[in-house]
Amino acid sequence: MQNTLIDAGPIIALFNKNDKYHKKIKNFLKNYNGILTTTWPVVTEISHMLDFNVQTQIDFLTWIQLGGVNIEAIENENIGRIIELSTKYSDIPMDLADASLVVLSEKLNIKKIITIDSDYYVYRTIKKEMIENIFNYK
Repeated sequence: MQNTLIDAGPIIALFNKNDKYHKKIKNFLKNYNGILTTTWPVVTEISHMLDFNVQTQIDFLTWIQLGGVNIEAIENENIGRIIELSTKYSDIPMDLADASLVVLSEKLNIKKIITIDSDYYVYRTIKKEMIENIFNYK
């Protein structure tokens, strides 16, 4: 089964009916057959962006609990790489959530992502590989 990274944007859209990507990501995920994987920094960003409604945050956490997404840890030994990525892409800038997903791509050898963030067309792994965005959000 395919393992794909997922960024904050699509999940925020999934839980926010007013988001312009809501229907598109909902339909995409209905047809997606695989494992969604993210990091705690991404979960934190999503929770913050869903703070307009406590019940929506609870729905998001319940979705995680039910297996909607697999959360992988970023360890202390990954912080140096996050600093390196944040420095390299400081002109974009790269935030902690995005850096954590690039690190996770390197760590788990996952080469696909679901994102609405165009920065992933610029980001590269340590092997200079692009992480392919499989979500056509345009």
